[in-house]
Amino acid sequence: MMAAGYTDKVRLGMDVAASEFYRDGKYDLDFKSEPKRPEMLLEPTQLSELYQSFIRDFPIISIEDPFDQDDWDAYAT
Repeated sequence: MMAAGYTDKVRLGMDVAASEFYRDGKYDLDFKSEPKRPEMLLEPTQLSELYQSFIRDFPIISIEDPFDQDDWDAYAT
């Protein structure tokens, strides 16, 4: 965006669809791969911190479905 000259003109939105990679109370960021890597399993608070880092680093204005549809505790935090 910067190289193209659109720094102040472009904003990003994310549709995470986190329910697709929610397993047993954790979010598997590498859910399509086998074997499973434990470092890719995030607690809801860790996933929230990851989203916050994206917001700090990029012009994100919206995050849709950031957590599993039934993970009410994560939404509350």
